[in-house]
Amino acid sequence: MKMKTLVSLAVCAPLLCMVPWLTGCGKKTTTTEVVNSKKVKIGYIGLTCEAPLYTAYEKGFFKEEGLEPELVKCSWAAYKDNLALGSYDITHHLTMYFLKPIEQGLNVRFLGGVHTGCLRVQTGVNSPIKKIQDLKGKRIGVPGMGTPPFVFANRVLGANGVDPSTEIEWKVFPAGELGLALTKGEVDAVANAEPIGTLLIADGRARNIPGMDQATDGAYANEYCCEIIANGKWIDANPDTAARATRAILRATVWVQQNPRAAAQMAVEKKYLASTVELNTVALSRLKYIPSVALAEQSLYTAAKEMKEAKMLAPTTDTDALAKKAFRHLDGVTDDWIKTVKVETVPGGQVDRDQELKLIAELLLHGPQSDCCAREIYDQPDQAAPNLADPDAKDRLKKNLVTKQ
Repeated sequence: MKMKTLVSLAVCAPLLCMVPWLTGCGKKTTTTEVVNSKKVKIGYIGLTCEAPLYTAYEKGFFKEEGLEPELVKCSWAAYKDNLALGSYDITHHLTMYFLKPIEQGLNVRFLGGVHTGCLRVQTGVNSPIKKIQDLKGKRIGVPGMGTPPFVFANRVLGANGVDPSTEIEWKVFPAGELGLALTKGEVDAVANAEPIGTLLIADGRARNIPGMDQATDGAYANEYCCEIIANGKWIDANPDTAARATRAILRATVWVQQNPRAAAQMAVEKKYLASTVELNTVALSRLKYIPSVALAEQSLYTAAKEMKEAKMLAPTTDTDALAKKAFRHLDGVTDDWIKTVKVETVPGGQVDRDQELKLIAELLLHGPQSDCCAREIYDQPDQAAPNLADPDAKDRLKKNLVTKQ
């Protein structure tokens, strides 16, 4: 009798699932209800490179799209989790920071490209290192394991026949101390982000390793390091709202590219970050805020492929499938639409050649304290810098260097 009962239940169960009000089975087949709420929560940390987020809010671009925006301040450590859990809906952030979590099932999607060109690997000006393969067996300083400079360096090394897990010795330093570590010979090369790289070149401490500059080298020159990204469930429930919010951020991206000094000034005066207008302008002017949809999607294919080669993704991962899954196309968010975007040119909001030199001098004098590469942003909390106890680590660039540059 027990066997007959089990057989009966096995036969009836599929039939019961066809009547959702009789059982809970129907829940698995329900679709997401489309709400398109006008309210949108925009996450931010307080970085220089988040200028388009501040701009879209302050210039009213979200409101012009018919939205009710709310800025949500987040911490770096919980940023991925906060997005996945719905603490905020949309932001723009580093592509390589989210690809691994997406591979592991995190339901977030990229929507469009914001800026390129902030990562590079450098060596000393008199170093014998001339090409990527020369880094085999060498020590590379990074601002933290798992940080974007670390991930980028791993990618490029793996794509050029160097195993970053066995043939490189990684050493962690605060971002502001990477140049000192290079000068003192504690490392053979450093992986960093803007404006640290530009600062080290201007100071005469470093030069770029060919093939390892995201701003100029090969496939990396047009690759987005930061893209708009949103909670997947939120997009499904609010596809029109997501498109409107994305357009607002992309429009603000154009505004920042055209008015870098004005954007830097606004971010400082509105207290989105603790910096000076001069320092913030240097950081912004070194990035390329040229929005795109097609290139943003293509960047994911390139990044995923090289991350797998560097053993940062599972060996069984289909990188094309991962990239396709990671990007979401939205109605009305296209490259053709981006071409139609017009923004104001703010008087005095740009950076001319003479002004740029003065700003670099200001950066050399005070040190990169509150930009997108500041130590409190990139350092991992559980990784102490090896040279913090060294009294020489407190040395800063001398004023005569400013005059010299």
